[in-house]
Parts: sequence; structure tokens; C-alpha cells
Amino acid sequence: MSSQASAVSASGITVLVSTSAHPLSGRPVTSRNDTLALEIAQQLSRGSTTVRTLHAGDPQDTALSDYLAFGASSVEVLPATPGDDIVAALAEQVRSSKLVLCGTRAQSGEASGMLPYLLAAALKRPMLSDVLDVQLVGDSVQTTQFLPKGRRRTVSVSLPAIIAVHPLAAVLPRYAYARRVAGRIVTLPNTVPAASEARSSAWTLETTERVPVKLKAPDRRRGHARMLAATVAMSRGGQVVNEGSNVEKAQAVLAYLREHDLIAF
Repeated sequence: MSSQASAVSASGITVLVSTSAHPLSGRPVTSRNDTLALEIAQQLSRGSTTVRTLHAGDPQDTALSDYLAFGASSVEVLPATPGDDIVAALAEQVRSSKLVLCGTRAQSGEASGMLPYLLAAALKRPMLSDVLDVQLVGDSVQTTQFLPKGRRRTVSVSLPAIIAVHPLAAVLPRYAYARRVAGRIVTLPNTVPAASEARSSAWTLETTERVPVKLKAPDRRRGHARMLAATVAMSRGGQVVNEGSNVEKAQAVLAYLREHDLIAF
């Protein structure tokens, strides 16, 4: 592996990382896709190639320290705000890198998944997406690419190149608190230009509408009964209330909801 890695040792490997928000607590967290890319880069380096970890965003983001725990010796941060155009700034930062790795998409943000394509277009480099495995072979990389329905294919591309790692990549990132304490966050000079007016005006913000949840009673029948119901037309039970006052009909509905634990009162 060390002889293969020598092809990129001069300029090293750059891993682009992003941060996200935890779906329940909302606190800043790392992107799982990017941690997979970082782990693949570390396996490719084997200590003979410098792995550079780069992030464009807020240097004070607490989630960046977790990338140190996942093995990054340092995380370099390009200060940027949500309205900035980070593609041009990132292109200048990674221009000397032979291999750029990142996740297939971030877990939050506008146009998530477009960054590697825009970066490849800016640098005029080949780009591979949905990559499961990467091996360095001389001046090229040999990858295993994910395809729908469980299919895979082997694709080789010459360096320099940009690779987006699929979430099903067979690597296991390991978290170590000691590495988090030993690593450091480095803030780079602010060279991120503001987004052009035409590009920024292409985005509009809208209030999301909550989709109503359909109340459905859980099916508590045994497996044999469910199989019969799937093959034989049979009544699912229930009660049709056509007579009585509105109060009696409402009481019948409430009794059904309580019976199937669809309401808590």
C-alpha cells in the first residue's frame, strides 16, 4: 500500500467535511458520510501521505472537534456564511491536491449533494459519485461504485480526481476522545467571496406544510390470520353507525380510538 500511495504523497489527500444538526436535539454533529470519507483517506495514507481535512463554515462550530476524534490531526476552516459562494474558495484550496474525498451529500443545507459536481467543474477534473471502496494504483484510483438493485461496478480514473463516498461504504470510523484533545482547529484567512446576485436570488424560502398523519389502528392479528386476509377477501370488522344522535356517534368514534390506543385521553 505504501508504494501505491507514493503517487499522491507529494500533494496529499484532501477530505471535505461538513456539519449537520441532530434530528432530535438539534445540536451540531458531524456528517456520517464525511466521516466515512475521512476513514477511507486515512486507510489510503497509511501514514505516508498527508491527509488534509477542510471545512467551509463557522470556525466555532462545536461539531468540528468530533472530526479530530475520528482521526483528523487538524481541521482547517474557511470562514463562510450561508450566503457565500464557497466553490471558488474551495477550488483554490484543493487545487494542489491529487485526490479530494467527501461524502455523497451533506445532511443539511441548500442543494445538498451538488458541491462535488460544482467543484469538479471548477477544477475541470473527473468526479465519481456513490463510491464504496477506493484503491490507489499508480497515477490512478480504482473504485467500486454503488449501483441500484445491489449491483456494483469497478471504475478507474486518473489523478487528480474528486470522489464522493456512498453511505454504504464498508469502513468503520472509530471515535477516540484522546485524538479530539490532541487535535486542533485551524482558521484560515477569509477568502470566500459573496455569492453573485443572480445565484443568491435563485433560492426562495417557504414555510413547510405539515402533512396530516392518517389514524390507522394497528393490526393485532396473528401471522396466519394476516396471511389469510391477504389471500381471501374477508371483513376486517368495525362498526357502522347510521342511527343515533351526534353525541352517540361521537362516543362510538371515541370508543374506537381508545380501544386501539390512537388517543391518550
